[in-house]
Amino acid sequence: MLANPSCSSLFKTPCYSRTVTLTLTPSNCPRRLLTRKKSRFRSLLLSSSSHIILPTKTFLGATIRAGAAFQEHQALDSDSDSDCSPHHYSIKIPVGDRHILVETGHIGRQASGAVTVTDGETIVYTSVCMADVPSEPSDFFPLFVNYQERFSAAGRTSGGFFKREGRTKDHEVLICRLIDRPLRPTMLKGFNHETQILSWVLSYDGLHSPDSLAVTAAGIAVALSEVPNSKAVAGVRIGLVGDKYIVNPTSKEMEESELDLLLAGTDNAILMIEGYCNFLPEEKLLQAVEVGQDAVRAICNEVEALVKKCGKPKMLDAIKLPPPELYKHVEEIAGDELVKILQIRNKIPRRKALTSLEEKVLTILTENGYVETDTVSGAAETLPDLFEDEDEDEEVVVDGEVDEGDFHIKPNSRRSTPLLFSEVDVKLVFKEVTSKFLRKRIVEGGRRSDGRALDEIRPINSRCGLLPRAHGSALFTRGETQSLAVITLGDRQMAQRIDNLEGADELKRFYLQYSFPPSSVGEVGRIGAPTRREIGHGVLAERALEPVLPSEDDFPYTIRVESTITESNGSSSMASVCGGCLALQDAGVPIKCSIAGIAMGMVLDTQEFGGDGTPLILSDIIGSEDASGDMDFKVAGNEEGITAFQMDIKVGGITLPIMRKALLQARDGRKHILAEMLKCSPPPLKRLSKYAPLIHIMKVKPEKVNAIIGSGGKKVKSIIEETGVEAIDTQDDGIVKITAKDLSSLEKSKAIISNLTMVPTVGDIYRNCEIKSIAPYGVFVEIAPGREGLCHISELTSNWLAKAEDAVKVGDRIDVKLIEVNDKGQLRLSRRVLLPNTEPDSPNVKQQTDSSTKDIVASQKAPGKGSAKKVVNIPKDGLAEKNIEQLGDKISTPNLESAPESNPSEDDAQLPQKKFIRRLVSPARDRPDTNKDKSKGSSKAVSSVSSKDENSLVNGEAKIG
Repeated sequence: MLANPSCSSLFKTPCYSRTVTLTLTPSNCPRRLLTRKKSRFRSLLLSSSSHIILPTKTFLGATIRAGAAFQEHQALDSDSDSDCSPHHYSIKIPVGDRHILVETGHIGRQASGAVTVTDGETIVYTSVCMADVPSEPSDFFPLFVNYQERFSAAGRTSGGFFKREGRTKDHEVLICRLIDRPLRPTMLKGFNHETQILSWVLSYDGLHSPDSLAVTAAGIAVALSEVPNSKAVAGVRIGLVGDKYIVNPTSKEMEESELDLLLAGTDNAILMIEGYCNFLPEEKLLQAVEVGQDAVRAICNEVEALVKKCGKPKMLDAIKLPPPELYKHVEEIAGDELVKILQIRNKIPRRKALTSLEEKVLTILTENGYVETDTVSGAAETLPDLFEDEDEDEEVVVDGEVDEGDFHIKPNSRRSTPLLFSEVDVKLVFKEVTSKFLRKRIVEGGRRSDGRALDEIRPINSRCGLLPRAHGSALFTRGETQSLAVITLGDRQMAQRIDNLEGADELKRFYLQYSFPPSSVGEVGRIGAPTRREIGHGVLAERALEPVLPSEDDFPYTIRVESTITESNGSSSMASVCGGCLALQDAGVPIKCSIAGIAMGMVLDTQEFGGDGTPLILSDIIGSEDASGDMDFKVAGNEEGITAFQMDIKVGGITLPIMRKALLQARDGRKHILAEMLKCSPPPLKRLSKYAPLIHIMKVKPEKVNAIIGSGGKKVKSIIEETGVEAIDTQDDGIVKITAKDLSSLEKSKAIISNLTMVPTVGDIYRNCEIKSIAPYGVFVEIAPGREGLCHISELTSNWLAKAEDAVKVGDRIDVKLIEVNDKGQLRLSRRVLLPNTEPDSPNVKQQTDSSTKDIVASQKAPGKGSAKKVVNIPKDGLAEKNIEQLGDKISTPNLESAPESNPSEDDAQLPQKKFIRRLVSPARDRPDTNKDKSKGSSKAVSSVSSKDENSLVNGEAKIG
């Protein structure tokens, strides 16, 4: 009860204060503190009252936070100790056409900052915590973000074996990046305490998206916490329905939206934008950004008011910056050589020269006595170190020291000591000085490290078809950035399955996977699961290419794009867009137009180097310009509009005029890149590879789907095994897709499915049908593959039979006629009616048989010399009649003769025709003999159906643009 001394009851709700003040006196100080061993905390200055600030949850073994910022907590702590009821704050903020509710103080009170944000019935909870001890200084702020969508938020549970959420999903990783990217620029330099932001979706109503709420919740939690940052951050989503821009649209509104923009910023600047659209012009995108900035400004103003009420003091005393003198020393030692090194055009030689110069600077400073060789950080030591060696004798107070009772405090020496720098500070300062010289070169000389002008694009080279067995491939090279894009085509089973809060598994028929191996930058590193950066870059390139893909009806393939970065010096994600577009064309995917991507940079403060203050926009930035610049703005699209964009700002933010200038300059860059892509050598094939699978689409009656699947899937499995096709996919609406590697297996499976789904007509005659089984009441005859009917024992012969075995046996082939179809679809056959008329009083049977036989023979036409062909009338896909030609004596499928022809029903005639996706085969030897009689106009496409077939064909030629 130390943290809650005023509570008399053990079960009273404790008050969770951050710190407690403990005054050490000779009466209550542990004996271990009165040791003769000198404390190693030489830099720790204790006041005369000897106040030590300890975390509430731990006493012994807790780490010490020293500084004035913590002493400011004493008044707050005393108030919280006297009042055990938590303070609950909530505000409603207008966003678009509704309000969001922000609450703090009732959940997560031990965190440095915690809030819940509610929109409709969607609730996001976010907490911010930081480490007590600072980590090693670095140029990268130690911020860690984790976002999780709990299935319980939608009343579901995980479909996995353990029934709980597992590793972070890809779309959760994307939202983590959306939270991280706008917050990082607002963190003050020199603050090195590890900071963790955790965000959970606690409730989801299916209408209000939680991702923009998570960005806003994280910005509010950081603003309320002790983490020092410059300004409050908020985020919104912008949609475009018709000509109306909608702030935080619902999921239903997003289905009709032409734009999906997520924007984050402060009350006066934009920090991050990311979005996807369908060839949206630059001006419309700027209007959407302006609407989003106004919404963010309104939220930030309300958040600032909340921070004044309940925000915690910022840990400004924890900021440790390198001393200004160190900058002067580094510039004096390395300035002249830096100017020369930054003129080296190639990345690897320039990087090695910079590394060598950094070592030189460190050596010179060490030799001159400016660098510490053995530094012990007092902040890293813990309280138990004070309690060592309790058996040692007490220390004797010598002259010149003052006995304060608890501790012996040495007076500060007035001797001047040389200023020492840590090795980490030297490296950080060297990097900042290098960035300064690079920016100075761009502003003063108008030239970049590789000698290009501000709007100049690096040399571009591309080639297609370098991987013979892949379905499509392209190698795109822009300067020292190179992407190898590979296309794989498949059926529905190759689609990517996504489990989300919506309740239904989503299938993605197009996905791009980005890989960035360490060899691409000439380094050694770990190879494992994709990093957050790889996932983010892959999705950006995927969404950039998605608008140009054909519909599933026109191109029923699942498309996978692999982009492996084989070289990298900036803008590798945009190289993936260009390489992926060329690879799609090489695979024969009929895309609507070509897409290119470009990355833009910026130098914001030009007055520092003698400029006029106008920001400089850089086209096609390289790695050093990305690291030392102020912006990374990726834009993908064609000459007419934008399909994807992503902007990250490394300064306080940019304004709309700067963004307008960057977008217009990016459009000029895309036009140049698209023109260079047309020079690809060798060019894309624009047709399906001979190694790509064939997909046949057919339509059957929905009630016939179960006949194809069979009991427990046995029938469809047997068809796959019998014919050798890769897969047969059925849908509830009657769509059947057959995937095969060759045409013969595809035709076999198509014939079997057609027979399974055909609608027999009473009066049809089936020849040479096999008896499959014999029962006491008759025999079962297979009239078509997979279709059997019963021939009753009374219908086998004209004479009376005691048992069916007296006339036939299993395996015999007989001719039968369909005489009845009952309500269950079962077929009743008769052999007796086709036998010669032996009874004098039944002449009608023979007359009808002879008549139908004459009609069939009269309708047959010999195609040429040799044996005549028989025309077999069977339903087309089980719905309409189709002519299939089969050789007379070499038929393995039973022949079907029909009584007088009947027209298909009106319902059957309205069903859509089936589609056949097949590749283009140019060598004559690859064409089947069945195509020799075709006209010249259709000789290019491999076909197995007669010229009278009304199936629509896609011959594999991609229609580009």
